[in-house]
Amino acid sequence: MSIHGSSKQSQRRAKRRYVARRLAILRAAGATFRTRGFAEAGMRDIAAAADISPANLYNYFRGKHEILFFCQDNSLDRMIAALDQVRSSRKSVVQKLSLVIESHLRCVLDEVEGSAAHLLTSALPSNLHRRLVAKRDRYEEGVRQLIASGIRSGEFVSCDPALVTRAILGALNWSVRWFNPDGNLTAAEIGHQFGFFLARGLAAEPTALHRAFSDRNSEHAVRKYFPRAAEKHAALHR
Repeated sequence: MSIHGSSKQSQRRAKRRYVARRLAILRAAGATFRTRGFAEAGMRDIAAAADISPANLYNYFRGKHEILFFCQDNSLDRMIAALDQVRSSRKSVVQKLSLVIESHLRCVLDEVEGSAAHLLTSALPSNLHRRLVAKRDRYEEGVRQLIASGIRSGEFVSCDPALVTRAILGALNWSVRWFNPDGNLTAAEIGHQFGFFLARGLAAEPTALHRAFSDRNSEHAVRKYFPRAAEKHAALHR
């Protein structure tokens, strides 16, 4: 291998390590924000939770506002990606909505714990807050279009898509206030139950809902769209 090729490989490895460290810091920061509150949490607290020195922490983030922004930005990117993937699948609209609900809860509760700061965006400077609001609006619009498509196809009862979307997202986002990571239910299990009951309220034929939510279908969907949740679920129930 040439020296140039070896150098590129080293750069790629260094970038992967950098990204992995940033994600680890986001998880540590999310846990810190959750237990101490954003106002009380300091960079030293976050550094201790991430098991790095405060000086080293500043090599990755310039301050806790920047950490909070990346918590939210990363969470929204994941939710938008899951929404796009689900909407392009060949599943029924009822199944699509349930999977979006599951992936949403997976993101805000389990995938990157930093996104547990989901309700703290008002603490951000206005320029960062506006960027998140624009991305959040894009996600909300995608969910609204999904519900509207279900109404047009007759799978969902007639309703106001915008109002229903806000009601669903409000319920999902509020879960960060009461979710206990050490509780009896995992984020994936809560997501599955939320998906069933929220979709049931919209389904024009509720009896068809049970077929779409069989244990086999749910397990397959969890593994496809958020495999880490399925692995955690299996480990806890061995």
